[in-house]
Amino acid sequence: MRRERLTARDAERLQARMAGALLARGLQRGERVAFLCPNSVELLCGIVGAARVGIVPVPMNPALLEGERAVIVDDAEPALVIGPAELATLADGPAAEMAPVPLVRPMHYTSGTTGRPKGVWSGVLDEREAVALQNDEADVWEFAADDVLLVCSPLYHSAPLRFSIGTLLAGGDVVVLERFDADGVAHAIAEERPTLSFMVPAHLQRLFARGSLPDLTTFRRLVHAGAPCPRPIKEAALAAFPTGTVWEFYGSTEGQFTACAPDDWLAHPGTVGPARPRRRLEIDGDGLIWCHVPTFARFEYWRDPQRTRQAWRDDAFTAGDLGHLDDGYLFIDSRRDDLIISGGVNVYPAEVENVLSTLTGVDDVAVFGVPDERWGQRVCAAVVGDVRPDVVVDHARAHLAAYKCPKDVYLVDDLPRTGTGKVRRSRLAAALVQDVDRSGDDQQDEQHGNT
Repeated sequence: MRRERLTARDAERLQARMAGALLARGLQRGERVAFLCPNSVELLCGIVGAARVGIVPVPMNPALLEGERAVIVDDAEPALVIGPAELATLADGPAAEMAPVPLVRPMHYTSGTTGRPKGVWSGVLDEREAVALQNDEADVWEFAADDVLLVCSPLYHSAPLRFSIGTLLAGGDVVVLERFDADGVAHAIAEERPTLSFMVPAHLQRLFARGSLPDLTTFRRLVHAGAPCPRPIKEAALAAFPTGTVWEFYGSTEGQFTACAPDDWLAHPGTVGPARPRRRLEIDGDGLIWCHVPTFARFEYWRDPQRTRQAWRDDAFTAGDLGHLDDGYLFIDSRRDDLIISGGVNVYPAEVENVLSTLTGVDDVAVFGVPDERWGQRVCAAVVGDVRPDVVVDHARAHLAAYKCPKDVYLVDDLPRTGTGKVRRSRLAAALVQDVDRSGDDQQDEQHGNT
């Protein structure tokens, strides 16, 4: 498995050349450039270099099928789409003068109840707001020049990008793995001696499942997020990594809510922490979690004012999850039921349902998640109609990236719904799933490897 180490000095030069190559091709501030590439130092520097001259990166999962890619590209309307071959040519560009920090947030795409991906857009910030945004991240994680960050999650996600940018701007080194592989991560820890890393709970579970761990004493921060962390995994991490090391946060593609130090979790087991600095948490009468944020953390959904209005209430936004506060500490009561988190990657049932509903013989369909020892959650489908389960799976694999495809298909007579017609996904899971095979499959393992 490919592993690359990048110093801050080398990153600065590579970012400048890649930014210069984009400018030389005529891209302007505020225009989008889509990156459809696997993890590499060139991808990292291309994204950061673009952002430091005000060009908005649109990082995309390279595992998406052509039709899935087209939906995002058609919506984002990038001036340029960069694949692996094009990415290599950017490294030969003329060095550009860059701002000291990114002037834009990458426009990541997320989905929702409609199944249609939506871009999280923050526009181009003035330098004062851009510096405030970067300092906001640095204040929480205390990036330093002697940091070595191990990147084992995909750079098309926001968290590994934020940690990479913070480390490089502070003068530290970044070690980029092509994808997550438990043995590869263990070897990288032993040989590169990282001080910092971000992982999802599924990564920690797979690392612990190896049986033997490398020397973890160089870590000062091991940060996890992206999915609820089972208590045994959390406790194993607290025991394995140095005291004071294991942090977590709660947030979404749209923005960050909390940061939880290990002492906070030990004093309030199960919490995801108090509000981050410059944030204020609020729970409304329905249990919905709202986060009041500073101006530099504002966003909108690209060309979607209706969904933007639904997400915001004055200076507070919501990710749609339910929770409660206890003495200022946030506890998640329920993730929104339109979301499955498998291996730290969001899978939206509506998107999968939209694809499966086009299959001849499918009269009705509902997609839901069930607990999975390896991935956290496993994608399942309940189908009403005259069709074989293997045909349903084949149809999904022809139109969706593997991690979105149902691993179990159940044929049912009807779907349980509320009075307003909403599918009761939790009832489906309880009624249908008794003893689910937890092993996963090779294709899912390959594509979750870069989560």
